[in-house]
Formats: sequence, structure tokens, C-alpha cells
Amino acid sequence: MKIPRSKFVAAFAVFMLLLFGGMAEQAHAQLGGLGGLGDKLKKKTPGVGSLLEGKPPITTSLSNAKWGDASKDSFTPREAKRSLMTLQRTPNGGFALQPGYYEMQTQSYCLKAGTHGPGGGDGYLYAPPLGPAEEAVMTIVRNSVNRPEIAQQEIQQLLWAIIARAKFEDLNSNLKATASRLLTSRQLASLNRSALDVLSNSQLQGALGGVPAPLRQVLEAEAQLRRMLTTPGASFAEMERVAVLSGMAPRGEGSRDVPSGRWSLHPDGYYVRYLPSGYSSTRVEIWVPQGSPAVGKEYDPAAHVAVPGNTARQRLIQSGRAHQ
Repeated sequence: MKIPRSKFVAAFAVFMLLLFGGMAEQAHAQLGGLGGLGDKLKKKTPGVGSLLEGKPPITTSLSNAKWGDASKDSFTPREAKRSLMTLQRTPNGGFALQPGYYEMQTQSYCLKAGTHGPGGGDGYLYAPPLGPAEEAVMTIVRNSVNRPEIAQQEIQQLLWAIIARAKFEDLNSNLKATASRLLTSRQLASLNRSALDVLSNSQLQGALGGVPAPLRQVLEAEAQLRRMLTTPGASFAEMERVAVLSGMAPRGEGSRDVPSGRWSLHPDGYYVRYLPSGYSSTRVEIWVPQGSPAVGKEYDPAAHVAVPGNTARQRLIQSGRAHQ
């Protein structure tokens, strides 16, 4: 049957609208919803547009922390508190849960450079690791449990290298050796493919002139870390000063009032709360009620990001390593 020309033309027009509409929407998403700002940045400095293309390596944010339970803000379990270390360990470096009230002072790690550490009475909520690099980040944290000889600072540097999108092939020999012990060759190759070039200060400042202050602060910190991690001579203390801001933290955009010690009800059925004492150490408390569906399930610290109610503070991934 022959299709009338008018109907063919109309159908073709609809097809083209859908095609280009989808392409425009995809391009907008790749630039983080910043409209034409990404295009302007690309024109300012060659290669700078990649700073804003696609998703950041870890995207976990306050909007993903959906399990806070305000009804239990004044609640303390009646059971005597025990160490998580009394529970059976799992291959992931986690713990097989049983009824009771548990705690552990753990090693925790910064996942958002250019922000403030814990403090000021701000509380933290549970959210899972999300983003293109979630697998690599969780693998590092999980595998570190069985590598006690690897210092916490080295693990933190590897995590900073991921969030800063540094080239792993350009890391110093010690960090490269550590990365090869904690990550697979496939993961290392993937991280290298998503790495960014090191920019000079003048290139960076010229490129980020129109970026909103909070995002600019993070991108500047990541760029500095990228340079420090791939250039000999920078100390951990210098990197820490770049990644972890000092002084009073402002109230970040989109913040929520979350008091210190608020419980989150994990989807598996247990309660968890995070009480950081600095970004590198967090007291994790877990309550598993009698008859909870969580009994026998795993608490995997590497699948826990403690997200602050104040978005100007750092996200903290937890680990199954006790803080010394």
C-alpha cells in the first residue's frame, strides 16, 4: 500500500524532532545541568570541558540519603553495647549481623575534596556509594581489610586519585604498587581511561571564572590534588590541606537540619548511625532488633557513605578496619 506523501513528511518530521530532542537532552545531562556554561568553558581552554562532562566519579549526595529516622532521635537501645568485632567477618570485610547493639571506631575516608570535615553538631545519614567509580572505590575499601600493612593515608590518596580523576599510571611508584594490590587490572585501565590532564593554575582559573562558588571550590581542589598526586614532592599533609578545608563550615546549598547521632533505617532492616571525630575516624553504631529481617545479613562498611546534612561538609565512606 502506498503511503500518502503528506503523512510520510509528517512522520519524518516527528522522527527528527525526537532524535534531536534526545540528543540535546543527553548533551545537557553530560554537562551536569549547567546549560551553556560547559560550552563556554570548553572554548576558553582546550580540554577543560572534560571537567564538566559526564558524571563525577562518585555522585552520592544528600538526595540519596533517604533512610533517616527522625522518630528515633532520642532513642538509645536497651541492649548492652558490644563491639562489632565480636561478630563473624564476611569475605567483603564486613560483619554477619545478629540481634543486639554494636559499635566500632572505624577508619573512614573523604570522598569529596574541597569541603569541610565533620563538626558543628551536623549529623550524618546513610546512603550507598553511587557513580561511575563506585565499584573501584568499594573494591579499595573492601580489599584494604585484608591488607593491614597498607597505611590508611595511602588508601586515602588512592581514593583522592579516583575522585580527582588522576592518571594512575602517573602516580608515584609506592601508590602504583598499592593500587595494584587493591584493584584489578581491568579497574586500573578503566580509571586511566577516565583520567583528566593536569592544568596550570592560569588555565584552571581562566576556565572556572563563571562556575558557581561551591562547584568551583570542589573542581579547584580536585585539580590541585590531580597535580599533587602525579608530581613528585607533595606530602600527604599538603594534600590533606587542599582536600579538607579548615575553619567554620558555611551552610551549603540544599542542606537539611540533621542532628548529630540520627539513626538511619537501612533497607536490610537494621539501624545505623555515624559519629565522626574528624574525617578519618568514625564511630559506627548498629542496632539489630530481635526478629529483624537483618539477622544473618551482612553489614558491609564499604557500601556505606555517611552523608552530612550540611552539604558543605564531606561525604565519608566507611571501612571494616578499626581506627588505631
